[in-house]
Amino acid sequence: MNRSKDCMSLLQIFGQIADLKEVDYKNTLVLTALVEILAEKGLITRSEIIERAQALDLGHEVEIDQKRIRVQ
Repeated sequence: MNRSKDCMSLLQIFGQIADLKEVDYKNTLVLTALVEILAEKGLITRSEIIERAQALDLGHEVEIDQKRIRVQ
């Protein structure tokens, strides 16, 4: 009985992961389309996008580091 509950829980987790993967794919598709449209219209360059993404990622890493320091 307990084993079947464990199996059902695992199936639910796998289903949720599959759903997340689908959402992630769709979000990536939309973002890629937006970037291409903006670049084609000359409103933004790919290098500007890359620079901004790196800056945001770096800011996120700094935020995580600051939280770790506060915890210690």
